[in-house]
Parts: sequence; structure tokens; C-alpha cells
Amino acid sequence: MDLEALKITKDQSRIMTIASGGCNIMNYLTEEPAAVKAIDLNPAHVALSRLKLCAAKHLPDYESFFNFFGHADKKQNIDNYYKYIAPNLDPFSRKYWEGYSLVHGRRINYFRKNIYQFGILGRFIGVVHLLAKIYGQDPRDILKAKTLKEQGEVYDRTLGPIFQKKLVKFICNMPPALYGLGIPPSQFDELNEAAKNKGNDMAGLLNERLRRLACDFPIESNYFAWQAFGRGYDKLNRQAVPRYLTKENYEKLKANADRVTVHNTLITEYLQSQPQGSLDCFVFLDAQDWMTDQQLRELWNEVLRTAAPGARVIFRTAGIESPLTTALTPDVLKRFHYDPSASKSAVRKDRSSIYGGFHVYTLGGEVGLQKAKKAAAQKAAAKAKPATKKAVLKKKKTQLKKTASKTAAVKTASVTAKPATAKKAAAKKPAAKKAVAKKNSC
Repeated sequence: MDLEALKITKDQSRIMTIASGGCNIMNYLTEEPAAVKAIDLNPAHVALSRLKLCAAKHLPDYESFFNFFGHADKKQNIDNYYKYIAPNLDPFSRKYWEGYSLVHGRRINYFRKNIYQFGILGRFIGVVHLLAKIYGQDPRDILKAKTLKEQGEVYDRTLGPIFQKKLVKFICNMPPALYGLGIPPSQFDELNEAAKNKGNDMAGLLNERLRRLACDFPIESNYFAWQAFGRGYDKLNRQAVPRYLTKENYEKLKANADRVTVHNTLITEYLQSQPQGSLDCFVFLDAQDWMTDQQLRELWNEVLRTAAPGARVIFRTAGIESPLTTALTPDVLKRFHYDPSASKSAVRKDRSSIYGGFHVYTLGGEVGLQKAKKAAAQKAAAKAKPATKKAVLKKKKTQLKKTASKTAAVKTASVTAKPATAKKAAAKKPAAKKAVAKKNSC
């Protein structure tokens, strides 16, 4: 959904995104943008993103890359880390991965124990699986479904009824419990409001969104569902995997990894350091759900300053509505085109499925976007002009040479023809005299 909304232009688009686990960065790279600037305050996210980029550049082949991030549970990954990645990894990230966790030793060991079971998202998925097992169900059953209809039947038989249990309802209505799973109080409030608007409770809303993830998209290609229900990617057929883990995109990653920089800082602070009009795409994920209105105003003032004409900003929200409608001033809002109704269709297409809103803001609207494309075309044409001028001059020189050659040939032919003409004329004179003499004698 991100790529469709961002409309990335090869070798031209300059993207600023929140790094998160680095999957979005790597997926954007498959479109070969001019630059990707990734920002994250979480050191683990920074280290993971840099690890992926370094691995793409320095692991020997696609299979070793897929083993590292597709399987993420092989002993060979650790050997490859020390042989190929560690010598090329930045000190900050190397210190993180070779540092120790409380239970699993060095953090790099996660890659031989399925790293996708760890972290906040991994814990959240783990809790869902634990609750399912308590009630005698296995979420993995849904991965065996052959059709969307079967997916719905399996979900309604296994996971759906769990959200009706008193224990699950109790957990879902506790903000501290959900905060421990990565849902902050502000997002909890948004979710709660969305649930009430639908005449539902929190358990019912989470059930609805999890069902969308399980049933609205073909399971064989939905890697978000595989992560949720299988705790990993499709390792056998390699269909339900992110774009960056497909074989056809591997060489693009290797070739374009240097176009990414990853920064451990705040979004607004980073934008304050960037030149005016220097970015074409902004990706905020769900970070704005964590912000106050004042923080949103400060952020969007910088977005407005650093955005090029036609720049596109995308983000997700736990609730349905965009927080900008009430947080930003009318003077800022009127500079962007935003269609609230388009958010509903975007949510239906969003395979992550856990969010209530997917929002796209365009600086100057479609007019601004067309101006940006026209400016990019003019820039490309300006770069091509010197080469065109050289080609024209070369053509003129060639034509002049040809003309000069023809002129010389004509002159040579003319000079050669003169003696022959003189001889013919001389030969004609005696014949003419004889003819005159003969006439007179008559």
C-alpha cells in the first residue's frame, strides 16, 4: 500500500521515513529512489535497519541473505555475521548486536532462534498464540486454508470465539496490559473511541481487525498474516515474503543500499536540519498517535518547509480519523490536499490490517504533484542539453566537411574538364575553316 500511495520516481524521489524494523526501508529501495533517510529514536530499530543494509551489501549471495532474514533461525547466520557483516558494520550497530541480552546471550544469536519471536511485536503475537492454546486452538491452522472462504471458516472456528472469553475481554480493556504490547495510552483511547462508535468493546474491535488480517487477503501471499499466525515468513514457497526478500529484487538492494542513511534522532529535530524543499516523500507510520497537538504542529511546520512541490505524506492511525484535522492550523492544512473518504478504501487495501486509518496528504494536491513532475522533467532535460548541443555541433561539423568535400570534388572535376574542352575546341576550328573554304569554292 505504501508504494502505491508514495508514487516513487526512480532516481528522483527523496524519501524520509521512520526506520522501525527496516522492512519499509528495504521495500522502498526496490523502487530505486534517489535517497532514503530513515529516522528512529529506538536504538534497536536503528541497529536492525543498518544490519539489513550491511547484509544486503556484503553477504555473498541471495540464499545467505534469505537465510538471515527470511528464515532468521539458522546457526549459519551467526557464522556469516562474523565473516561478512561485522567487519563492515558501523561501531554503534556492531556494539548493539554483539552486546548481551538477559536470556539469550549476544543479541546476534536471535538470528538462529527466529528473531521474529522477540521484540514488542513478537511478544504481542506470542500472547495471541498463548491465549489460543489455552482455549485449545492453533492459529497456524489458517495458513493451510486454500481459499478466502476457508480462511474465514478457520478463523471463526479458532480465533474468533477467543475474543468472547471473559479473560480476553478483561485483558483487552486494561490499558497497562496493551501498553506492554506496544499500544500507548493515546492509541488505546483512539481504539476505544473507534470501538464505541461501532457499538463495540475493545475485544470486539481487535477481533474485527484481526479477522480482516486473516480473511480479507489471500493467505498464500500475505506476509503480515504469516507473521501473525505462523510467527515467520513463507520459507518453502517464498510467496508470503516482503518485496525485499524476493530473489528478483536482491540485486536492486545490493546496488542501492548506499542510498540509505539511518539516523538515531527525533523526526522533527532531523527535519530541522534539512534544506528547504529537499524531500518528496514522508512516511510517519503510526508515530503521530504518540504525539501531542503541539508536537504535531511543530512537526508539520517542518514538513511544510522541507517538502518539495507535490510531496506526499503518508501515515497510519489506530483510530479512523486523521489527528491533523483538529491539531493543525487552517493555514497549514489548506496547503495540503487530503481526501478523508480515500482513507477508507486505503484501509481496505492495507494488508497489515491492524490500523483504523491510512492517510495521504499531498502538498498542493494533484496540481502540486503535476508541477513537481514537470519540474523533474525540465531538470532532466536541462541535464541532457549539453550533450544535445555537442551532438548538434558535431552534426554541423560533419555536414560542413561533406559540403567542403563536394565543393572540392566539383572544382577538381572542373579543372580536369578544361583541357579536354580546349582540345575539342581546337579540333573543331580547322574543320570549320575547311567547311567555309569548300563553300566559297562553290
